[in-house]
Amino acid sequence: MNEQDKHWLVRQSTIRLLWRILIAILVVLTLMDLVIEHHPHFGIDGTFGFFSWYGFITCVAMVVFAKGLGIFLKREDTYYD
Repeated sequence: MNEQDKHWLVRQSTIRLLWRILIAILVVLTLMDLVIEHHPHFGIDGTFGFFSWYGFITCVAMVVFAKGLGIFLKREDTYYD
């Protein structure tokens, strides 16, 4: 099966294009932080790109927590047999 016969979402060229578009959107949204007036309630939420890096760190923490929780909740394949 050649590249043109595949669904457009699984083509390597489309995947690269979608990654570039996503990164461009993230950069633009983070740079918008320079022109938006902030009203921070805590000291740290007024820093540049706070919502970008806070969201990324929170997402990583949730994934790590879920992986750790999976270790404790894991059952054998024959658990219900």
